[in-house]
Amino acid sequence: MSTTDHWIEHVIRMAEDNAVKEEPFAAIVVRGEVIVGTGVNCVHATIDPSAHAELLAIRDACKRLGTIDLSDCELYASGEPCPMCMGAIYWAKPRAVYFACSKEEAAAGAGFTDPLSSFFAEMGRPPEERTLSFHQIHSSRKLEPFKAWAAYRSKV
Repeated sequence: MSTTDHWIEHVIRMAEDNAVKEEPFAAIVVRGEVIVGTGVNCVHATIDPSAHAELLAIRDACKRLGTIDLSDCELYASGEPCPMCMGAIYWAKPRAVYFACSKEEAAAGAGFTDPLSSFFAEMGRPPEERTLSFHQIHSSRKLEPFKAWAAYRSKV
């Protein structure tokens, strides 16, 4: 069994264990041969819509490693990451992401429906055409936080 297969089987077992409590999702972050971050979906238990396995595994790994740069790690997930998790994955920059079950397989094989396709469609629309109303409010001060951040960054 390859290393990749080993970690995928590990994360599938985690998701299976979590399915009886919450949802069938789990994720790990691996650095070398060591798990440095773990997470399972706990959206309902924590009453937190952002408590997805991938986000929790990334948070755990970043905290343990003391960095937000996971470019020397891989992320393994039981299911294909949603757009929210994809955003965190891109910010964390793991060198690779492996997942077991695609969103289509989850829908066809288990009846698990996720608004994933509608999320992708929404993200491609201009803000004023999205089903959830988005409005940019213009202010002459809108760049001030970025200027403060740039000034701070130049001192570090």
